[in-house]
Amino acid sequence: MTNHYGRVGLLYGGTSSEREISLMSGEAIHQAMLNLGVDVVAIDADDNLLQSLPANKLDLVFVALHGPGGEDGTLQGALEYLKLPYTGSGVLASALAMDKLRCKQMWQGIGLPTTDFALLTADSDWAAELARLGGNVMVKPAAEGSSIGMSRAATPEQLQAAWADACQYNTAVIAEPLLPGPEYTVAILDGQLLPSIRIESNAEFYDYEAKYFSDQTQYLCPSELSESREQELQRLCLDAYDSVGCRGWGRVDVMVDDQGQFQLLEVNTVPGMTSHSLVPMAAKAAGLSFDQLVAKILEGSL
Repeated sequence: MTNHYGRVGLLYGGTSSEREISLMSGEAIHQAMLNLGVDVVAIDADDNLLQSLPANKLDLVFVALHGPGGEDGTLQGALEYLKLPYTGSGVLASALAMDKLRCKQMWQGIGLPTTDFALLTADSDWAAELARLGGNVMVKPAAEGSSIGMSRAATPEQLQAAWADACQYNTAVIAEPLLPGPEYTVAILDGQLLPSIRIESNAEFYDYEAKYFSDQTQYLCPSELSESREQELQRLCLDAYDSVGCRGWGRVDVMVDDQGQFQLLEVNTVPGMTSHSLVPMAAKAAGLSFDQLVAKILEGSL
């Protein structure tokens, strides 16, 4: 039994709309910890989590909760209060990364490339906003992950309907120009940039099904960029990661616009760790097994 980390609480599941993915990530991480000989307690996080955590006498927490409540600074603040070390980013970085609206505003403010956008409300001029953003847009809840609540719109009626659909997630709703792509993602592990991945999906866009369940989605890793373009992409992703204040590990998603320029989409502070997930794929390309990846994430929190 490995006692290097002490008793580790693996928090997964939870109550967000990404619960299904968090359960899958948690199961894979749990098995890896068992393989590593870690003294691990798997905890499906529920509304009584704060009452139950102290009873487990933990030394460290591995956060595998995706979405609101686990990835947005809420849990991180509670763990800080309990004086429990944990994996991944702190309170501010987690909250900022989860809020796509404010993250984009910050990137615009410091000059990092990210597309223009519209904050949609019931009073929006649907035709005017659509025209301003190029006539073809992606609508998304500002504080959800895994492409949940996202849809495309190419008419004012579609834009209003997409806004109404995204509103059910109780968050601000934004619209961005639809970019031609391709989409790239770069994982960062304890300050180390892993090889980029190029994502090619047959779906209308890289949605929830394409991300986690479809065998039709193609991943190129390495992504076949030229050396100079790979360096440009990795510099941009590290700048985005650092600007948010992330630590430990994470993933930055980028799309190419119609001018061939990289545009930042978002930072993920608790990326998926499922069989279809991107960080394990990039780690494998860098010579790390899944178990070694989990060990590195644990090491980064000590």
